[in-house]
Amino acid sequence: MLTAKQNMYEAVRGGHPDRVVNQYEAMQLMMHPYMIHCNQLLQPGMENVVNAWGVTNSFPVGVPGAFPVHTPDKIVIKDIEHWQDYVHAPSLDFPEEEWAMFAEQYAQLDGERAYKAAFIAPGIFENCHHMGEIANTLVNLFEYPDEMHDLIKYLTDWELEMAEGICSHLHPDMLFHHDDWGSQKSTFMSPAMWEDFFVEPYKQLYGYYHDHGVELVVHHSDSYAATLVPGMIEMGIDVWQGCFSTNNLPELIKKYGDKISFMGGIENMLVDFDGWTPENNRDVIRKTIEECGIHSFIPCIAQGGPGSVFPGVYASMCEEIDKYNIEKYGATQEELDAARLPWQIMF
Repeated sequence: MLTAKQNMYEAVRGGHPDRVVNQYEAMQLMMHPYMIHCNQLLQPGMENVVNAWGVTNSFPVGVPGAFPVHTPDKIVIKDIEHWQDYVHAPSLDFPEEEWAMFAEQYAQLDGERAYKAAFIAPGIFENCHHMGEIANTLVNLFEYPDEMHDLIKYLTDWELEMAEGICSHLHPDMLFHHDDWGSQKSTFMSPAMWEDFFVEPYKQLYGYYHDHGVELVVHHSDSYAATLVPGMIEMGIDVWQGCFSTNNLPELIKKYGDKISFMGGIENMLVDFDGWTPENNRDVIRKTIEECGIHSFIPCIAQGGPGSVFPGVYASMCEEIDKYNIEKYGATQEELDAARLPWQIMF
């Protein structure tokens, strides 16, 4: 049996997977020095925490993640025409001792069973609207395109500096990068506007990672973004994680599956709710797999990391995919467990 990492590679590279890839089993999301300085890894119940960019975040209980607080006094960018007065990138000059601490974690991970995935969040667009508020930011793309191009370049250059540190010190073989580009039913902007502002910056960023040892770039956007897939391919994205079922995934897989893979298809709202049941999880998962197949597709909860809002949902989903692999592909539970890292390893 292929290891989880080998099986994912076969699934996303047009090879011969021997079973369904089980959510995040083939990747270990890994940290780096910036993540211990950024002050944005909140836990449920934490409120009004200011991160390294000056953004105030809160993480209400019962939601998948933290969100910026945008009361007028907490918006970082008060005037887009003078954004340089408000936006000050955090330093990326970290002591070698800190890099060494994380390098040891990367070295200890079993790279035969899982990808070592450097975790980056928020992304470039998210950072723009975290600092500027989302409605203001979308308006600014129309009314102040020059200023927004300059701001995006500033954020891209900062991310490229971080990429240099990560690749030279930690040598990940996967990048897991967040940046949400849509809602459940539509993108936040037209494909033409998105391409104008974001395709070239991400080509630079993802091109750098690919050129420095990263085998797979996984981009998280839990949303509708079917109209952006050609641009994702141009950016160098290997796997779009978070794709909602509203994207008509079977059609996207048929059309683009030789160039990009899709990881998701299972929105939280379909499985992750008060009163969830293993039976519902089984029905949703099997329907998703039967519709999408195992090539260029990974069934997965759409949120941007392993876990769920309601306890037990994610583990139950993993168990149901295992059962499917046992029934459909003749695997044994012992083989499946031996092929991957323990489920409890999250970050």
